[in-house]
Amino acid sequence: MGHSAADDIATINRISAVPAILRVIAEMTGMRFAAVARVTQTTWTACAVLDNLGFGLQAGGELELVSTLCFETMNSHLPIIIDKASTDPLYEHHHTPKRYRFESYITIPVFRTDGSFFGTLCALDPEPARLKGSTIQSTMESFARLLSLQIEAEENLQRTESELVQERENAELREQFIAVIGHDLRNPLFAINTAAERLLRKHPNPPTDTLVQHILSCGQRASQLVEDVLDFARGRLGNGIPLTLQTCTDLDQVFRHVISEVQSVHPDRVILPRIGPLNGIQCDSGRLAQLLSNLLANAITHGSATGAVHVAAMIRDKVFTLSVTNQGTPIPADQLVHLFKPYSRPANDTPQAGLGLGLYIADQIALSHGGRIEAASDEQHGTVFTFSFALPAHAGDLPYQG
Repeated sequence: MGHSAADDIATINRISAVPAILRVIAEMTGMRFAAVARVTQTTWTACAVLDNLGFGLQAGGELELVSTLCFETMNSHLPIIIDKASTDPLYEHHHTPKRYRFESYITIPVFRTDGSFFGTLCALDPEPARLKGSTIQSTMESFARLLSLQIEAEENLQRTESELVQERENAELREQFIAVIGHDLRNPLFAINTAAERLLRKHPNPPTDTLVQHILSCGQRASQLVEDVLDFARGRLGNGIPLTLQTCTDLDQVFRHVISEVQSVHPDRVILPRIGPLNGIQCDSGRLAQLLSNLLANAITHGSATGAVHVAAMIRDKVFTLSVTNQGTPIPADQLVHLFKPYSRPANDTPQAGLGLGLYIADQIALSHGGRIEAASDEQHGTVFTFSFALPAHAGDLPYQG
């Protein structure tokens, strides 16, 4: 994997220990210039600098590679230590000390964890310094190893964050695609359902009515799945479930109608409603009907086949509350917290049609009304889903309106 100079500078500057490392080097040696440099076959680039000399080099600044001793370190992979360049047998005639006017100098190679050469940790000063035979070399080598680990950690973090951003973008595109497909399916499904209803009403034909009724049932089921997908996409894309708010004068009748519909589909099940006066609630009655329908469907599907399902709706102390309770095996606590996630289903052997979005959509409807749904499950009380929000709930107080 290639690394640009800008990337390497950014990586070093994200390592919070680098300024402290350079300060420690300066204090230990008395040298007034220290730097972390990225060194390649063609460039010497300062990534971090401590300059008390007025040397004039800042992060991002470059030096001519062959004019530096780091060029030699890159090729030899060995440190270079000079106490006094003007009297050093190897460097008294070398062009680098003369060009940059330093006497004392130290450079330690820095490697990546895979063994490849990154650059150097170096320091210099116009005055001589006692470096050879001191602990500064071992200290700076420890700092170089620390830098190696920190460079890898920072690059891994940046790579992970980049992949996360990309995955979020991909997820949003997928959800937008789902929303578009769901929207485009509405018209053909509407045509199928309308045609089937017209055939049954205007052109009854006993030999084919059963088949047409099957087509209508499948079309209606598909239409409901499309609406669930669209609601799911709206919620996931951050827009929330859209509401059409108005003061509801017949919410109790709306709920009774939902219960009646579910009861007609499941005539063998016992549903016991307790619906109080529900006047003057600012809400989307259609969406609350959908919320109740989803909670009831969940209770019928996953509750005890012989136990009653209780539905209660009331206003008490300026709080509207709707609850659905079913009997059956309690849902474990570790599963209860995931019930409102998309595609989450209670762990039992009951087959369930659909996408597993019912509770998720119910929860999104609750959130759009400024309320919430809570779930509790135990042996004594069964499984209880309770939706509530405080009154009065004015249009301007609710999170999202369509």
